[in-house]
Amino acid sequence: MRISKFARHVGTTTTLMSGILLALSQPAQANKELDKMSRQNTNWVMQTKDYGSTHYSELYDINITNVKNLKPAWSFSTGVLNGHEGGPLVVDGIMYVHTPYPNNVFAIDLNNPDKILWEFKPKQNPAARAVACCDVVNRGLAYAPQGKDYPATIFLNQLDGHIVALNAKTGDVLWKMENSDIAMGSTLTVAPFVAEDKVIVGTSGAELGVRGYATAYNIKDGKQAWRVFATGPDEDIKLSKDFNKANPHYGQFGLGLKTWEGDAWKIGGGTNWGWYAYDPDLRMLYYGSGNPAPWNETMRPGDNKWTMTIWGRDIDSGEAKFGYQKTPHDEWDYAGVNYMGLSEQMVNGKMTKLLTHPDRNGLVYTLNRENGDLVNAFKIDNTVNWVKHVDLKTGLPVRDPEYSTHMDHEAKGICPSAMGYHNQGIESYDPTKQLFFMGVNHICMDWEPFMLPYRAGQFFVGATLNMYPGPKGTLGQVKAMNAVTGEFEWEVQEKFAVWGGTTATAGDLVFYGTLDGYIKALNSRTGEELWKFKLPSGVIGHPITYKHDGKQYVAIYYGVGGWPGVGLVFDLKDPTAGLGAVGAFKELAHYTQMGGGVMVFSL
Repeated sequence: MRISKFARHVGTTTTLMSGILLALSQPAQANKELDKMSRQNTNWVMQTKDYGSTHYSELYDINITNVKNLKPAWSFSTGVLNGHEGGPLVVDGIMYVHTPYPNNVFAIDLNNPDKILWEFKPKQNPAARAVACCDVVNRGLAYAPQGKDYPATIFLNQLDGHIVALNAKTGDVLWKMENSDIAMGSTLTVAPFVAEDKVIVGTSGAELGVRGYATAYNIKDGKQAWRVFATGPDEDIKLSKDFNKANPHYGQFGLGLKTWEGDAWKIGGGTNWGWYAYDPDLRMLYYGSGNPAPWNETMRPGDNKWTMTIWGRDIDSGEAKFGYQKTPHDEWDYAGVNYMGLSEQMVNGKMTKLLTHPDRNGLVYTLNRENGDLVNAFKIDNTVNWVKHVDLKTGLPVRDPEYSTHMDHEAKGICPSAMGYHNQGIESYDPTKQLFFMGVNHICMDWEPFMLPYRAGQFFVGATLNMYPGPKGTLGQVKAMNAVTGEFEWEVQEKFAVWGGTTATAGDLVFYGTLDGYIKALNSRTGEELWKFKLPSGVIGHPITYKHDGKQYVAIYYGVGGWPGVGLVFDLKDPTAGLGAVGAFKELAHYTQMGGGVMVFSL
């Protein structure tokens, strides 16, 4: 591990932790403080930037007129290869950096980034690497300000299934809990999410038949507050008495069993390794459950509820107030765990609390986040072909049977591929323009299913995939979109998938990273490229921006890997390897190689 230094602005020394340890009287108040901190331009305290997952900063010192002058300020090498997903956190003058497995954590003083304040290097079971789908990534850390009964805390999910709470000032372990059992194939790649007095943790491992669940732990001691499953009896799923009352046609009770054959729900997937959002006024948590297992649809007849579902849950009890299943009986691994963006916009003449979700299945959904009403659903790209449209009255997709993946049939030309036209990237929403900015994939596939038995801790997929660029000839795009009208303002083609997501600013800029190793800035009004910089390795994480000592900075991880980079990382040649990713990204190794670190830029 090393730190390299470029010309940078360094202010006078201040008390390093003066703002981190903000004493508050009650745990719930601590998260009022977190909400407040997320709105401060000096900080970036959540992976999602704020509870609404806007990934939008009001900073405008760096803007369309001067972004061309952006230069490296300093960099930090993590000393770890593999894919670096997520982004660093910045809390009152301290940057917290995480890595993929072995999941090291570093605290860096922004007044003197030459110095590591503390580091945490966990000891964990290396067997976790063998059951990790699609590289040994980690999507980031979470932060909780000091509460009555606990200090300011950094939360880390380890690949081996443990969540660890660290003292933000010292890096000392406060508590550690086992959330997932790697013997069953369940790992942790999701970023923790802090809301009220709880930290929320999901699961990974649907490709190994893991039954998905989300768990809330108490911040102060790690005690489990609640756990909710995606499949099985209603009491396991925690459905409220008025579940889907506003939309009974979505389905209500008993379906976590009735829509499965026999006990298939016990190995039916539905893990959630993506992103959360939270509305403090409604006290509701939002996230998506993922694909059913196995991928071979013939082996699991029925709608397979409640996989592939957008959930709205009460933060205190975990009870679901609504659940909308986007892809009943998924046939294509369109795991629905992606970004959840909250906004307030006019719908039919009324200001409405909305949730917008670009899904792996190639559709963008906008719901009323109070009751789950479907406001709109439209294609991310006009090349999506498995579905003709979504019936807005029923919420059901109208499928094209040509692209079904049933047994004894090789389906060809399915768009999008299993990687989706949108995957794990966090996107951004500019409330002044009422536009979402999305980094998307443009990948299609051929799919041939096969039968296989379930064995605990082994891959349970049942399909061979070939992936390749979509009809527009590239593997990626960046788009500006109005989620209420379904209209696109502009789109930009990228050679490779834009995997990590976007960050928008009041300077009329959209920042993002590319798999071939660039960080770029576009004019958010037009999509015009204004600046780019070649990084030491490809990007699968997201940019952040913050202000320190009166100066705006932009930071981003580099470190190619993740699902699109598995061929490069593990030197795979068979185009169907890596669940089909190797063929799609066969040229990537000609443009970048492995690395790992964070690069920070300023004017």
